Amino acid sequence: MQRSEIMRRLRDETIWDVIVIGGGATGLGTAVDAAARGYRTLLLEAHDFAKGTSSKSTKLVHGGVRYLAQGNIALVYEALQERGRLRRNAPHLVSALPFVVPGYTWWSNPYYGAGLLLYSAMAGSLGLGISRPIGRKKALELAPTLEPKGLNGGVVYYDGQFDDARLAITLMRTAQDHGALALNYAPVTDLIKANGKVAGVRMRDAESNEEFELRARVVVNATGVFVDAVRRMDEPGAPAMLSPSQGIHIVLDGAFLPGDHAIMIPKTDDGRVLFAIPWHGRLLVGTTDTPVNETPLEPRPFQEEIDFLLAHTARYLAKDPTPDDVLSVFVGLRPLVKAGSGGSTASLSREHTLVVSDAGLVTITGGKWTTYRNMAEDTVNRAAQVAGLASVKSPTRDLRLHGYSEHPDEEPFAVYGSEAPLLKQLLGSQPGWHERLHANLPYRAGEVIWAARHELARTVEDVLTRRTRAIVLDARASIEAAPKVAALLAAELGHNQFWELDQVQQYQNLAAGYTLAGAEALVS
Repeated sequence: MQRSEIMRRLRDETIWDVIVIGGGATGLGTAVDAAARGYRTLLLEAHDFAKGTSSKSTKLVHGGVRYLAQGNIALVYEALQERGRLRRNAPHLVSALPFVVPGYTWWSNPYYGAGLLLYSAMAGSLGLGISRPIGRKKALELAPTLEPKGLNGGVVYYDGQFDDARLAITLMRTAQDHGALALNYAPVTDLIKANGKVAGVRMRDAESNEEFELRARVVVNATGVFVDAVRRMDEPGAPAMLSPSQGIHIVLDGAFLPGDHAIMIPKTDDGRVLFAIPWHGRLLVGTTDTPVNETPLEPRPFQEEIDFLLAHTARYLAKDPTPDDVLSVFVGLRPLVKAGSGGSTASLSREHTLVVSDAGLVTITGGKWTTYRNMAEDTVNRAAQVAGLASVKSPTRDLRLHGYSEHPDEEPFAVYGSEAPLLKQLLGSQPGWHERLHANLPYRAGEVIWAARHELARTVEDVLTRRTRAIVLDARASIEAAPKVAALLAAELGHNQFWELDQVQQYQNLAAGYTLAGAEALVS
């Protein structure tokens, strides 16, 4: 759906059943659930879909091995069930990923083997594979660049892998398929109240500066780490709900861990799990857990976080990565709900929290990508009660997401699912559209056009960070590709050369922070 059509429909609608503020995993999932039940649903995102944390995850759909170690059986069970449902409903975006857990002590293999066998069993019929112990030779066969010194075998287990930003775009389109409107670059500036109750929102279209008053029977605040700002539109003195933390990832060439097996280190120096994951031909290593007091839209890594990941990667891989080997570094913020007793953010639960204010504002926060669907179901159940909407059972447990395909195309077109043939047809429709945007990136020029026509991409950043994953795969290459993307977008959207130049400059400034040199300069 084109943005012009969305704006036209926005002006025509008098009152919505549900308005969702926030276009990340939770907000998009809530919009899908509400629309699939038949509620008139509008989602408003201040920037672009998945601009924040939802595009900066570890790219895993997982139960949470460390939560099992903490004894949070209920959370792990819920996440494993949701992992299986998401794999079933979006096989073009979610796949099984085998992990090697290397053992360097005499006790590690039996200890982790028992825990991971329980982890596999808890998934039941929705499982992705059964864990098993392996010897030293097999461990090096499956993960040939593991540090061999002291290695005495390991354990293989299975979890899910996905492309987070592409899933977000898929959810946006799934919501559209069910009649919802979803609009990016539409910041909510205030809440509307009637008789002391929240009755809608004031929104500004960031592109035209046109202002709207939009009425709703219920408003859902699903803004992740920014939920407190929206809550204070309702209750100016509302205390903070969150103790946010940030986690960073570094991206290396895939040669650092060839093959199709990832590595999981169950306990690092800061008590977190460390992952080294093959993803789109690269190797993602992460993550850290650093408490933060501020929640900027583009968080930056701390030098100690970069040093931590490089040191731990060197500890467990035979070839030690240097700063020059880092293709990209990205940072996500976690909306961790405050713990009454304090403590480190690494120990805070990833369970979600749902609250309703006296004025009827429904706020959902916490949780993680894996459990987004369950969070959305709970949220819409509560929102329907608040609004007095007709009770409708959520259909999303078995709802196939947009582009569903049991046998997706080869990379990089797999994420388009059933629409891959249509994309390929577009790529061949104009000279040059089948050409790569950059020699070091897998993406084609025509994907820019597809993103603008079908996925509400409005800027160079939208294309290079979330419609494609160029900034993650190689930040420097994405900077070099920016002028070509700007020219394609300008021609498609009707912008002039000044817009092109401004877009390139904005993107270069942003992407510099994803290079190690740029990130270090920003935090020094």
